[in-house]
Amino acid sequence: MIKGNNPLFERRRTRVRARLRKVAHGQPRLSVYRSSRHIYAQVIDDSKSATVAAASTLDAAVKGQIKTGANRDAAAHVGKLVAERAKTAGISQVVFDRGGYRYHGRVKALADAARAAGLEF
Repeated sequence: MIKGNNPLFERRRTRVRARLRKVAHGQPRLSVYRSSRHIYAQVIDDSKSATVAAASTLDAAVKGQIKTGANRDAAAHVGKLVAERAKTAGISQVVFDRGGYRYHGRVKALADAARAAGLEF
C-alpha cells in the first residue's frame, strides 16, 4: 500500500516512473516538482544516482526576472535555465519525468521551454 497525503498522486507518480525506467535506456531524466509557490527541475543521472543540473524559481538567476514563482512564465524561465545548465554539463537528451502531475499548465510550460533551449525529449 502506498502511503502519503494523496495516494492517487503517489500511484500515478509510481506508474510514470516505472514506465520511464523501461524507455530511458540509461538516459538522464528531467524531473519536475511543483509546489503552490515555486517550481523545481532537476536533471538526474540514475545510473550514478547524482543530480547533473538543477534550477528553480528560488535561483537568483530566475528570481530577479519573475514576479511570482507560481505561474507559467516562471516555469518557462526555469525550463530554459535547467536546459542551459544541462547542456553545459554535456547532456542534450533526457526523458521527461512529470511525476504525478498532469502534462498541463506550468509543467508543460517548463517542458516546452526546455525543448526550445535545446534539450531533446
